[in-house]
This record gives sequence, C-alpha cells and structure tokens, in this order.
Amino acid sequence: MIGAGMGAMAAAARLAVAGHRVTVYERSSTYGGAVGRFEREGFAFDTGPGLLHLPAVWRDLFVKTGKEPLEQCVGLVQVDPASRHLFADGTEVSLPNASRAGIVSALDSALGAGAGERWGAFLGRARDAWDRSRRPLLEEPLRADWQMLGRDPYPALRQRRLLRARQASTVAEIGAWELAEPRLAALLEGYALSYGLDPRHAPASAALLPYMEQTFGSWYVEGGMRELARAVYERCLARKVEFIFGAEVSRIVEKDGRAAGVELAGGTTAEAGHVVAGAGAAALVGHDLWQDGDVRPQGGAAGAQLPGRFTVLLALRGARPGSAVHRSVVHSPDAGAESADIFGGRTAERPTVTVLRPDDPRTRPDGEHEAVTLSATVTASGGQVDWTDAEPREPYAEVLIDAARAALPDIRERLLWHEIRTPAQTGPLPAPALAGQGGRYLHPANMTRLPGLYLVGGRSHPGGGPAHAGMSGALVAGLIVEGADFRGSQ
Repeated sequence: MIGAGMGAMAAAARLAVAGHRVTVYERSSTYGGAVGRFEREGFAFDTGPGLLHLPAVWRDLFVKTGKEPLEQCVGLVQVDPASRHLFADGTEVSLPNASRAGIVSALDSALGAGAGERWGAFLGRARDAWDRSRRPLLEEPLRADWQMLGRDPYPALRQRRLLRARQASTVAEIGAWELAEPRLAALLEGYALSYGLDPRHAPASAALLPYMEQTFGSWYVEGGMRELARAVYERCLARKVEFIFGAEVSRIVEKDGRAAGVELAGGTTAEAGHVVAGAGAAALVGHDLWQDGDVRPQGGAAGAQLPGRFTVLLALRGARPGSAVHRSVVHSPDAGAESADIFGGRTAERPTVTVLRPDDPRTRPDGEHEAVTLSATVTASGGQVDWTDAEPREPYAEVLIDAARAALPDIRERLLWHEIRTPAQTGPLPAPALAGQGGRYLHPANMTRLPGLYLVGGRSHPGGGPAHAGMSGALVAGLIVEGADFRGSQ
C-alpha cells in the first residue's frame, strides 16, 4: 500500500482482517495524510479538517475490524450549536446540531419570517437528491456506466426566467432563484466553498453537503481530529498491518500485464499481489492509467488546479469564555467576487473565514489560554500566488485575523503568536464526488485499467474529506476481497 492517509489505513485494516498481509509504505515520518497536527508550548491544533461528519463511516470500520467500538477508542462530542454564521450586514444566526426544525426556527428568528421555511424546503429537495444518489455515488464502486451519474439528482424548482421556464443547475442559481435571500444564498455558497467547490459552477447536487451536515450532525473528536487518525493507525497495528515510514515509492512494478509490487527510491523492490495507491499513482506507472470513457482526475493528474486551505493557528492568552461557539463562519460580503478570485488564481480580498474554538483542555497549556484555528479556502499554490513565498503568507494571515474579529472581537489583544499553513504544505482540497454536469465532479474509479492496482483516498471515488476517504477504503477492500463483482457496502 502506498501512503498512510485515512483512506489507505481504512483499507489496510479491513484487508488485514480479511486475511491479507498488508505493508504500508509512507514517504513522510507519520500517518494520517491531511489529518495533521501542530504542537507548540502546550498548544495543539489540527492542521487539516477540524470536525467529523458522517461518523457512521468510521464506526463501521471499527465494528468490522475489532471488538472495541469507535467511541471506546476516541471521545466524540456533538457540536451544539453546529455553527454560528455572521453576515456582512451584521446579522448572525446559530444553527443547532442535526435538528431541521431547530434550524428552520433559528433562521426565521434571525433572518425574518419565511427564511427558515425556504431553507427547510431546500433541505427537503436536498434529501430527495440524497435518496436518489446516495448508493451509486457513495456506497458502490464507480460503475463502468458511470454516465448514469451525469444527470443531476437535485429536483430543482421550475422558474420563469427571461421569458422561459428554467431550473437551477448550480449552487449559485439555487441561492439566487430558490432561496431568494442573500444571507441564505451566502450560507449555501459557504458550504460549497468550504469543500473546495466553486458555487458559480458546482452542480445543484452539492445541496447534499449541507444536507449531510445538518441531518447527520457535526462531531468533535476530543483532542482533535488527529486522535481519530491515531485510533485508526492503532487499529491497523492491532491487525498486524506493517508500516514503513520514510519510504518513498518511485515505481509501481508490473509483471505479466498487472501490478506486481513497488520499487522504493533506494532501488529495493517489494512484491505484492495487489497494490493500493493513496495518491500519485499515475506518476508511478509507465503508461496512462485512463482510457477514453474513464473518469479522469480533477484538475489534471497532480490536481494542480484544485484550491486549497489557508490556515492560521492562534495561541491566545485568556480563558475561553463559556459562551463561545465551537465553529463560527464569517461570510464574505461578496461571495461572487470571492469565488472569482479563488478560482481565477488570486487571493480574495474579503474571504469567508471559519473560526474554530474547541472547548478542549488537550488543546491548550492551561485554563488561562485558548487555541483557535482560522481557515479559508484559497487559490492553489502556483500561477499568480506562490504560497511558498512569505510575501503573500503573512499579509493574508492578517486578512483572516481581521475578518475573525467579527466572531472574536478581542483576538488581537489576546494574541501571543500564530503559525501559518498554506496549500504549499497541505496540498489541494479535493471535493466530495457529486452527480450532475455530465460527471465532471466525479473522481477516478477505485479499480484501475491496470489489473492489481487500486486507488484509495480523496482523489479517487468517492472524493475528498474524512468520511469519503473512509468510504473509499471500504470500497477498495471490498473489490480486493470479493473481486470485480463487489457491489458495495451493505
């Protein structure tokens, strides 16, 4: 197995339980992939995702691979309210966790009568899209006739536009035509942007993203998301998976027309009956992995055109107030301009900023300090912005800190120090797979054209994010154990 990301470890644990001998080669010094951690002076921060959605994916992994359930290995806490949203006009709303009625009521109270009803009706249509696409999009291997997912499952309302009936086909059009309220539109577009999607072009089926969060809830892993990675790693070790760190794979070895092992950078070769690649498989084979009719990687083989996440880790003096909300989202005053900048290769002047303030003693040195994380979706490194250069990094950290004052007014007075993480360090932000638009938002299948080679993780089916990575691990394990006839998880 190439790489020790979350998807790869999910596959490794399942394969080991099924009787396979599994060796994981990871070029870095640790496991977890994008689920990283930074520690300094008693402060601890997640450098990747900060919250867990669809925890059932990881509960299933722990049930299928051992006696100890997930909650016995990590502490899981529902975040309530799930999020607090602050808009440019000064209004704000706190949305309860996994309560549609509560969300409708909160939106009506904060944004005016009718706002909650419109959002609730939108969630109803999003539920229909979920029911129509959930299994082929998330729980089954990507089928050879993947074109069936090219049709958008979101039941958009028919509207009279420019003297003819039209239906919303993008996130931005849902916001403008169906929600018809600027702050509701900003709420929806903020969800899409946080997953690395351009609201102006992302299919209407992206309605699944707020639906999943608001239906199944947002969870915090005590100690941070890195604790989930630790628990999965330890489960792999308990199932006798071998990890070799500092081992860079330079080539996938082929024999008799199939993948037969890997060659390491030092020239050592390891034979294998199956090879599972967490990332970069295309660069490790001597020919094209994809043929006409296949779903190819988004943004090219290296994902160079995908946006990333700019993160500022803040060490603050002073205790975290009891009234503080775990997640606040400070919305950009111009979501359209923000998207145009991000996906046009520029830095947005007024970005949407997420503020995470976990109430967790394990993230701070004592009760008189607080660890806070700020993040925004930004353009990829390269082109007009070089995130390896200090010139754009420090000024943009100040932009995020300034925006965060809406949620944390005394942030500058309390600031001890900050650390920055950019896409140059954390890589691109692959979005979850979405149906619609002819399959443009799908990811390559887990089983490749090269027999014996499988793809796992955020850049393969069913896409990015911790939950989807876990799903990809289950799919790869199923394909190897049961063969090409595997029809998905039950």
